[in-house]
Amino acid sequence: MAAFQPNNASTAELSSKDQKLRHAAEQLEANFLAEMLKAAGLGKSRESFGGGIGEEQFSSFLRQSQAEALVDRGGIGLAQSLFEALKDRQDG
Repeated sequence: MAAFQPNNASTAELSSKDQKLRHAAEQLEANFLAEMLKAAGLGKSRESFGGGIGEEQFSSFLRQSQAEALVDRGGIGLAQSLFEALKDRQDG
């Protein structure tokens, strides 16, 4: 998976340990969104005049990149919930 840097102002204010937790939560959200995009049919080969085997092989990269872009722009809130749960568990 390609590393991506979220464009989140609050991330700069977090401690190093919290930044790692936040990044892990964002990666998990991106993976979740990539699977949801796959289930929705994004990147599925077309019946006629499709891209062939190459399109099938690289569609997962497109989905992952689009999912990371979604997370970078705020996502669906899953990363924030995961981060808070991980932080509570770490602190407790």
